[in-house]
Amino acid sequence: MPPKAHLFPHLTADELKRLYRQAQDTTEARRWHLLYLVAQQWTIKQAAHVVGLNYDYAKEIVRRYNREGPTAIKNRSQKRQPSPRSLLTPEQQQELRKALKSPPPEGGNWSGPKVARWIAERIGRQVYPQRGWDYLKRLRDENGIKIKDSYGLSVKE
Repeated sequence: MPPKAHLFPHLTADELKRLYRQAQDTTEARRWHLLYLVAQQWTIKQAAHVVGLNYDYAKEIVRRYNREGPTAIKNRSQKRQPSPRSLLTPEQQQELRKALKSPPPEGGNWSGPKVARWIAERIGRQVYPQRGWDYLKRLRDENGIKIKDSYGLSVKE
């Protein structure tokens, strides 16, 4: 059986458990859960398997925690730059919100490709259907707009 990992006593097992259960970010929750299990005398391999992490990545989390303490568990991907700028200005987004409240010009129901064509007409360049779907989904969530698939059935997400 592999040797148990050693955790520096930055936090108690109870504190690790509390942080694991209170974490809002799923990445951080998994990391705290891993550390909690290791503090409970699990091997890194066992703990990684239970929380669904790669063994090498789990070893790195333990090393980082031992080296840097609790600040090492923070999800650093949240500090990355936001995604590329919006295709539409706030005014154009408001115009799209209004357009989505009535049927599309070509009839039927709004879809990703139809929204993409609407956007392309406004910005003067090609827009992929997926971007249209992204806008449709986001504006639906914001405004309670119903989306139907090509068969006229409501889409559930």
